[in-house]
Amino acid sequence: MTLQQEIVGNAMQMAVVSLQPGQTVYCEAGKFLFKTANVTMETRLSGPSGGGGQPQGGAGGAGGGMGGMLRQAMGTAMQVGQRALAGESLAFQYFTSTGGEGTVGFAGVLPGEMRALELDGTRAWFAEKDAFVAAESTVDFGIAFQGGRTGRSGGEGFVLEKFTGRGTVIIAGAGNFIDLNPADFGGRVDVDTGCVVAFEAGIQYGVQRVGGLNRQGVMNAVFGGEGLSLATLEGNGRVILQSLTIESLANALRKAQGGDKQGPTGGLFSTNAG
Repeated sequence: MTLQQEIVGNAMQMAVVSLQPGQTVYCEAGKFLFKTANVTMETRLSGPSGGGGQPQGGAGGAGGGMGGMLRQAMGTAMQVGQRALAGESLAFQYFTSTGGEGTVGFAGVLPGEMRALELDGTRAWFAEKDAFVAAESTVDFGIAFQGGRTGRSGGEGFVLEKFTGRGTVIIAGAGNFIDLNPADFGGRVDVDTGCVVAFEAGIQYGVQRVGGLNRQGVMNAVFGGEGLSLATLEGNGRVILQSLTIESLANALRKAQGGDKQGPTGGLFSTNAG
């Protein structure tokens, strides 16, 4: 059953989802806006794949119930542990329509765009941390950790959200979105690590140093505002970038409050106000 949704608004968009009777959508805690009275709301620690909150009775429930409950509890604990380590919300909120069609509204936490991605079960999607807003219960939410050199130097790219299964998933970002395919630009694009919103499986994500250890490399790192690294996206697939990074928004707010500590050397030696 396809999720009926409409993304409305401009500078701060929201998603209005129409649920058919019995249809369920879930969101990260803090992304819910409103619902109609015939939509039930339930908070669970587990994602859809963990089976949290599902009835444990039925055939075989008494004989194999204890083992099933233990496996479920361990699976839920692993999910919660991953999300806690990644700095994500520990719980999900589930919304199910009863007694007719229902409506639920969701939004991101920053001024910017939203996008509905359709998963067909053949390709996963990866997104930046906190991009997830809501999804059908047929979409599984997971955490992907970038290891090794990429993880240590990738900044915001170290922790990624991973979406698998079939159905609609709604993500949000800051500023305006641009969709592109690295294959249309020679197979690779280099971007600010904070500009990556989401990309399809098959796109290779990495991090490279900005220039070499020479005069121009130092100038890029110190005065260019990008620090020492750029994200690299290679392959043939869909990529979504955002025009506003959380770091640039935070710097603008600090500057407006008279607490700008960035100075003339860009991002490398900037310090937080306070």
